[in-house]
Amino acid sequence: MEHKILVIIFGNLLIFTSMFDAWKYIWNAQAIRKVGTARGHSRKFLVAAIFNDTVKLIYGCLIFDIFIILSSILAMITMGYNFYTQYLFYPYRYRNLLNWKRPSIFIYLINALLPNRLRRHL
Repeated sequence: MEHKILVIIFGNLLIFTSMFDAWKYIWNAQAIRKVGTARGHSRKFLVAAIFNDTVKLIYGCLIFDIFIILSSILAMITMGYNFYTQYLFYPYRYRNLLNWKRPSIFIYLINALLPNRLRRHL
């Protein structure tokens, strides 16, 4: 009986602290929008965080822990918002040229995963 109460208490605490984790990504996206550029914000950090929460979500589904599932979904939604904001405000190399077109989000994601010596500068 006490074990179930502890699980519920700490599960709710996990959800509560996950809201702070989610706000962290919203604040980052708001800072990018305020400045108007994503220069200095790490895409690799964000991709690694999304990967971590994807694994956490899969694990939560496998053991059917609603607290882990909700915390990872909450974080992934705000990470997606932050990633899209970085995509929109990324300092693309040829942005001001005629006929410039933003790369697809898939190309942007692949580019974010590659090390600097191998990737093409967007």
